[in-house]
Amino acid sequence: MTVPNYPAQVSPPTFAQPARRNLLAPVLLAFLLLGIVLTLVIRATPRRTADLTITRTLIFPTQTVFKSDSTLVGHDQTQDDLFVLTTLRIDDHLHLPLFIKDLTGTLTTADGQVFTTSATEKQDFDNVYTSFPALKPLASEPLLRETTIAPGQSAQGMVLLHFPVTKAVWDHRRTANLNVDLYHQGLQDVRIGRASEVIPNTSQPPSGTNPGESEN
Repeated sequence: MTVPNYPAQVSPPTFAQPARRNLLAPVLLAFLLLGIVLTLVIRATPRRTADLTITRTLIFPTQTVFKSDSTLVGHDQTQDDLFVLTTLRIDDHLHLPLFIKDLTGTLTTADGQVFTTSATEKQDFDNVYTSFPALKPLASEPLLRETTIAPGQSAQGMVLLHFPVTKAVWDHRRTANLNVDLYHQGLQDVRIGRASEVIPNTSQPPSGTNPGESEN
C-alpha cells in the first residue's frame, strides 16, 4: 500500500517590524508648550480694554416758562431741563488703538424711572449754548465721537448730557451712568458718582421764557 506524499506545511514568512514609538512624551510636551504660550498671552493682555474715569461733574438745572395767551392764573407751562457736564478720561491699556463709537447717559430715578439720553454731538453744541447762554462758561473741551486713542495713551474731555428732570430728581437718583460704546470692544459704562460733583462758580440761572411764545 502506497502512502500519499503530502507537501510539508509551510510557515508564513515573518518580517521584522520596527518598534512602536511612544507618543505619550511628545503629547505631554505639546500640552506643556501650549500652556506656557497661553500663560504668556494672559499675562500680556490686560483684563480690561480701557479704564474709564469720571474726573469732574457739573450740574446745570434750568426751568423754562412758556407763557400762555390765557389771562387765567396758572395757565403758564414750565419745562425742567438738567444738563450734566461730566469730564471723562479714557486710558487705553491695549496694544491696539481705541475708537469711540457712541456716548450716552442713563439716569435711574428714586422711583425707578429710567431716562436714556444721547450725549450732545459736535454740530449741536452751538445751538445748546445759544438756547442756554449760562451753560457755555461751565463747558470745557468736549470728548467727541470718532475720537481715536492710541495704544498706551489717554483721552479726556467733557461729555454733555441732558435729562428732562429737576435737580431734586437728580440729587435723589438711584444711579447715573455714562455709557461708552467702543468700536471692536463693545459697550462699557462708568458710574457718575456724587463724589465727582463740584459746585459751579455761577449762580443758578433764573427761569426763562420761550421766545416763540407770547407774553402777557
